[in-house]
Amino acid sequence: MSASTKLALEERGGATRPPASRIRLMVSDVDGTLVNKAKEVTPATIAAVRRLHEAGIAFAAVSARPPRGMRLMVEALNVDLFGGFNGGCIQRRDFSVVEEHFVSAEAARAGIALMQPRGAAVWVFADDEWFVTDPNGTYVAGEIRTVAFQPTVVEDFGDHLTRAGKIVFSSTDFDMLAASEPELQALVGDGATARRSQAKYLDMTPPGTDKGYAAQAFARHYGVSMDEVAVIGDMANDLPMFAVGGLAIAMGNGAAEVKEQAHFVTLTNEEDGVAHAIERFVLPRAPGA
Repeated sequence: MSASTKLALEERGGATRPPASRIRLMVSDVDGTLVNKAKEVTPATIAAVRRLHEAGIAFAAVSARPPRGMRLMVEALNVDLFGGFNGGCIQRRDFSVVEEHFVSAEAARAGIALMQPRGAAVWVFADDEWFVTDPNGTYVAGEIRTVAFQPTVVEDFGDHLTRAGKIVFSSTDFDMLAASEPELQALVGDGATARRSQAKYLDMTPPGTDKGYAAQAFARHYGVSMDEVAVIGDMANDLPMFAVGGLAIAMGNGAAEVKEQAHFVTLTNEEDGVAHAIERFVLPRAPGA
């Protein structure tokens, strides 16, 4: 494949609306996007985000992770504002809370009652902790590497369910999780948002909040209109911010449905895709560029 052909493939997205001509804020997903498979923020990404700031473009990040699990990213990039739990909790660089929302306790119990009999492991993130009933579950060790803190083992989740920022149903049966997603959302109604963050995780996060909500909260903080916001991500739970941003960029490793709704497709997260997107698609749209 020639360089020009590869570049054309990188740039092609399926969005039908025109991309923004000016960008003043960039909002990024974290896993599968801002970090590589080793969960590292690479030097190229750090340098590219620094160039954003120098060009007058603010940068924020939002993730399905708990806010506590974003510390290494926040420190590496000097992020002023970020969102955990898919936007259910917005925090500042010093981890002070700007706003915080919870899954309704009724929805939490209903979701667990639906998913546990289907073989899904249940994790509850509440009170700045991660609660599990089985510390040897299939994906626990991997999640420890991702969030960089240990879970608390409990016999049951008790009243933590009244303060849950996120409930995760994890399973090796990806098809079961995909089929359960719309059913779970219909069951919990307006008590929670149900969406897969990865093929192996079906998340319940606070109602009315998603990554689109987070992008809008960031824009309000910086005094930026949504048509001046660039967003980048790889999974279906990133699509709410694609719907509200002025410039949507999909990762090369992203899901097909994400690429279909993007203006541009960058390289993968193993190839410094965020850095490439900043240089090629965002900085040329900086104020005064």
